[in-house]
Amino acid sequence: MKKIKSIIANFKHYWFLMTQLISRDFKVKYKRSVLGVVWSLLYPVLMLGVMTIVFSNMFKFKVDGVNYVVYLMTGIIMWNYFAEASNNAMTSVVVNFGLINKVYIPKYIFPISKCLFVGINFVLTLIPWFGIILLSYVGLGGYTCHVNIYYLLLPYIFICLLLFTIGVGLFLSCVSVFLRDVFYIYGIIITIWNYMTPVFYSIEILPKTLQTIFKFNPMYQFLTTTREIVLFGNNPGLMNLGILGLISVVTLLIGGIVFKKNQDKFIYYV
Repeated sequence: MKKIKSIIANFKHYWFLMTQLISRDFKVKYKRSVLGVVWSLLYPVLMLGVMTIVFSNMFKFKVDGVNYVVYLMTGIIMWNYFAEASNNAMTSVVVNFGLINKVYIPKYIFPISKCLFVGINFVLTLIPWFGIILLSYVGLGGYTCHVNIYYLLLPYIFICLLLFTIGVGLFLSCVSVFLRDVFYIYGIIITIWNYMTPVFYSIEILPKTLQTIFKFNPMYQFLTTTREIVLFGNNPGLMNLGILGLISVVTLLIGGIVFKKNQDKFIYYV
């Protein structure tokens, strides 16, 4: 309990620094960009358009009985958040070695700030995502996605995704200090992981054995639970919500423990 209180107090103490790091990332990302933050709204829509043409029209992908446009965009925005945030978190400690050497800063600030920064972009992408859900009422995608009371569960799902991503980011940022090959290895892993996650397809098209294996993919659980609410208007159930909570907490604990045990050694690997 004392450790938890200490972590919370430390987090509050350095909150201003974290906001400055997030602000810096925003300025760097949108520097000399005419549209600026508007790209956070346009990018998922443009990507959705391209992927809809490719997978729906060219490769004839579809998911029976659901709005494929909403199905696809749900997968795109959630997967893109995880992939971008975990990648940014992985490099965050290494690229900030200069700052770490000059002043004392809790090193976990860097991967967490990256996940929060990308999280802000993720929240912005929810605006066009919800707009497309509403457009389903006028025929977009062929099936209507009715807004229902279970949408109130979505913030919980997204927070679990954030905690899961922070856990992965803490682990990767720690390992990458000692083994820079992780930068390249994770690029391969994230590509394989992407294809093993039903972003643009349904696992129902796969053999039963593969379906069982794919269900152990944490991102499958996040996407499926969200789609259960958005596409079918169903209560995902306490068990599914509990699984998401367990996945996020366990991953955060593992990432946090690994990071804490090794952070004092970072200085020797500059």
